This record gives sequence, structure tokens and C-alpha cells, in this order.
Amino acid sequence: MNLILSNLMNGLSYGMILFLIASGMSIVLGMMGITNLAHGALYMVGAYIGWTIFVQLEMNFWLAILVGAIGAGVLGLLIERVFLKHLYKQINEQVLLTYGFVYIITNIVIWIWGGRYRLQFTAPELMGSIKLGDFSFPITRIVITVIGLVVALFLWYLQDKTRIGAIVRAGMDDKEMIQGLGIDLEKVSAAVFFLASCIAGLAGVVGAQLLSTFPGLGSDLLLLMLAVIIVGGIGTIQGSLVGGLLIGLIDTFGKALFPGYAMFTIYFAMVVVLLVKPTGLLGRS
Repeated sequence: MNLILSNLMNGLSYGMILFLIASGMSIVLGMMGITNLAHGALYMVGAYIGWTIFVQLEMNFWLAILVGAIGAGVLGLLIERVFLKHLYKQINEQVLLTYGFVYIITNIVIWIWGGRYRLQFTAPELMGSIKLGDFSFPITRIVITVIGLVVALFLWYLQDKTRIGAIVRAGMDDKEMIQGLGIDLEKVSAAVFFLASCIAGLAGVVGAQLLSTFPGLGSDLLLLMLAVIIVGGIGTIQGSLVGGLLIGLIDTFGKALFPGYAMFTIYFAMVVVLLVKPTGLLGRS
């Protein structure tokens, strides 16, 4: 029983990290039509910035999250404003450009932080555990799960219940109509891309509490992000959350039950979902 509860807690917290990583990419793809394969590299940048603030400069952990998120957001906004805004609806060019940025950002990280680091750090306030009967729940994993839920609620409200969410969704369907209303869709798109990049940076700092961060992580995360988006559905926060949690649980229990076939379980889940519902479990048709 303890083994099941332990893997369940590990899977939920890992799933929340996957949600935080993939949600921004899903929003940008579903609401703006931009395929940003460099999203994982922004996660990596956020993790390194957070490590610098918290470990090297010995500042507050929550400040590290804020600075890591903003740093990744600024870098993402720079990529969107200088390069991607000229490539809307040009999917092949977007893929080539953003995948190239994975390597560019990786080399910048190596230049600044060196290539030998496998960073992982835990804030003192997140250490320890909460005991319930015979089982202990690590505070780190509880906090990560709570942060993921808070971000999910915020993004859901922003996307489905606010004017800016309605504008972005309408702009994807009828750009001319939105511009005819006097709304600067470019600024709205830039704001959405900045927010998505900030979430990637936040995920990097939060994820570094459990997972190692290293140069090249940006490309390693691509498969997991795509798995979450495929399973959950493109462009919906609910889909990203469900996809992240499912992939997190499948991966965790897969490693516990079938150590040599953990990645196969993820591929299998993707194939099953594509066969049953090609748009993803909660994807829009």
C-alpha cells in the first residue's frame, strides 16, 4: 500500500511539472498557431536562472521563481517579436527556426554556466515531510502539486473567462474582424507568448526541486511535451492538466512495474489516444 501511495504522490507531482512545461506550448500552438519547439529550452533557462538566484546569490526561493519566470519570458518574447511574428501560419519555417533555437540556447547556457552541471536544488522551506498514519508526504511534492493547480486555475480563468482570452481565440478564427474592432492583435499575441514563456521558466525553477537540469535538456523534453499535448489535446488548459497528470502517472508506475519499458508505456498511451480520439482527450475538434 505504501508503495502505491508513494508512486501516486510521485506521479502526481511529476505530472504537475509536465503540465507546467507543456501548458505554455499548448496555449501558443492552440491559440496562436505557433509551433514553438524551443519551449523546453526556455524551461532550462528558467531553471539555470533560478539556481543562480537561489544557490549562487543566496536569495529567496520565491524570488528565484519570479526572476526565472521573467527571464524565460523576456527571452521568449524576444524570439517571438524578432523572428516568429514574421512566420505566422508558416508551420515548416516555425519548426525549423524554433528547433534551431534549442541548440542556440543550449550553447548560450553552456557558455554562461558551463557544460558540466546537473543542477538540482531544494529550498529549505520545502524540506521535510508531513506524516499521515504510516505514510509520509514530502513537502516538496505537495508544494509542486499546489503550484501546478494554482497555475492551472489561473490559466483556465484567463483563457475561458476573460476578454483577452476571448480576443485571442477570436483572432485565430477571424484576424481581420478583431483588427477591425481596433484591437492590436500583435500586442495580444506578444503578451500570450510572454506569459507562456514565463510559465516555462517558472516550471524550470519548480522542476529543479525534483529533476536534474543540464545543457541539452531542452531537446530531451520535446517528446514529453508532445506526449502531454497529444494525450490531453491542443490549446486547452484542462487538456494539458489531464495529459500531464496521466503521462506523469503512467511514467512513474511504468518505471516501478516495468523498469525496462517505461518509455514504451508513454508511447502506447499516445497511440491509444490517437486511435480513439485524434484531437486528444479534451481537445477541440
